[in-house]
Amino acid sequence: MRRIQPFFPKVRGRARSDDCKVLSGIIYVKRYGLRWQDAPAVHGPYKTLYNRFARWSRMGIFARIFQELAQPGAQGDTLMMDSTFLKAHRGQSPKKGDRPRAIGRTKGGLNSKLHMLSDGKGRPLDFLLSPGQMADSRGALVLLRHLPTAKRFLGDKAYDADWLRDGLKDRGIRPCIPPRKKRKKPARYNKRLYRKRYRIENAFGRLKDWRGIVTRYERCGDIFLNAIILAAILIFWI
Repeated sequence: MRRIQPFFPKVRGRARSDDCKVLSGIIYVKRYGLRWQDAPAVHGPYKTLYNRFARWSRMGIFARIFQELAQPGAQGDTLMMDSTFLKAHRGQSPKKGDRPRAIGRTKGGLNSKLHMLSDGKGRPLDFLLSPGQMADSRGALVLLRHLPTAKRFLGDKAYDADWLRDGLKDRGIRPCIPPRKKRKKPARYNKRLYRKRYRIENAFGRLKDWRGIVTRYERCGDIFLNAIILAAILIFWI
C-alpha cells in the first residue's frame, strides 16, 4: 500500500473511508466474482466500494499506477502479443448506453477480447479491450502505436501480416511470427525463440484466476478494463 498510496487523491475537507480497507474490498469482489452487495461488511458499505472503484477508474488512478510499476527492465528486449476471449455475463448488451461497451457477437455468444502486450517474462505492459469479433491484427495496430523499444517480437499466426512485419522492422524489432499456411512466400522464424510464447499464455491463465475477470459482469468497458489493470498490478507488479 505504501507503493501505491501516493497515486490516490488527497483528502480535502471531510475525511473519507480508509483507502486500504476500501481497496481490499474492491479486490475481494473482483477476485471472487461477487456482486457488490455480497462484499464482506468488514470492508465497509458496498455502495462505497463500487462508487470509489468507478471514480478511481475514471480518474485514471489504476492506469497511472500500472504505467508507473510496469517497467520490464532487461526483460523488455523481448515483446510478446496475444489475445483471449472473456465471456460476457448474460443480460449484457453490446450497444445500450452512451459509453463504449467493447462487447461483440461471436460463435460463442457475447464476448469481449483482451489484447495484451507483455515483456519477455509474460508480464503485461499494455492492454486493449475490444469487441470479441475484432481480429488480432487490428488489435496489434492499436497497441503498435505505443510499442516500447525492443529487439524481438513474438506473436502467433494471427499476427502474420506484411504491414505488421514491416512496421516492426522499421522500429528495429525482429519479428518472430510463424507464417500462415496459405502464404505463397512464407517468412522464416526462430522456432526455439517462439516456444517462449507460453509465458504470455500463462499470464492470461493467471488473470483468469480472478472470477471477476474470466466472466465479465460490468456493463461499461472502461470499468471492466480497470478491473483487469488492477488484477495485473497485484499479480505481476507488486
